[in-house]
Amino acid sequence: MIAPLLLGLLAGQASLPSNPDLGKAAARCRTPETGPSFLVTVEGLKDRRGLLKLEIYPDDNEDFLADDNKLIAAGKVFRRVEVPTPPNGAVQLCIRVPHAGRYAVSLLHDRDGNHKFGLSSDGIGFAGNPKLGWSKPAADKASANAGSGPTSITIVMNYRHGLFSFSPLKEAH
Repeated sequence: MIAPLLLGLLAGQASLPSNPDLGKAAARCRTPETGPSFLVTVEGLKDRRGLLKLEIYPDDNEDFLADDNKLIAAGKVFRRVEVPTPPNGAVQLCIRVPHAGRYAVSLLHDRDGNHKFGLSSDGIGFAGNPKLGWSKPAADKASANAGSGPTSITIVMNYRHGLFSFSPLKEAH
């Protein structure tokens, strides 16, 4: 039974359901981290509820925000760090990358902790802090270059305002 499923995965014909733990083991930073990684400062949180989910994708439009199972099955880059939102103070997350290079980076403020993006409640941010509309930004606008050691970037969170816009909050916690 497992063999047909494995063959289907390798052929790209089947996939397992997404799992919140995929990509986490390779993403964990060491203390202190000295290898290729992003040290992400988070600005503009709406509140201190829920989870923060930081993810790394290939820097191309086809793979950016693609299904994590498909990326992993194809041997493509996918990393995830998920932590409870700190109750106070500055927020900084670290995520390891396979090697120096350019990667698309997304950050979800999962305010209800359900591991899914809630259009009306959750926040989203990307490397490069592109202006957001109703579709995902182009990968090149949501990417950053990682050096051979920790690379600092800042991501400003965006939340839904009214019916048709996502933008940073005026007053954030």
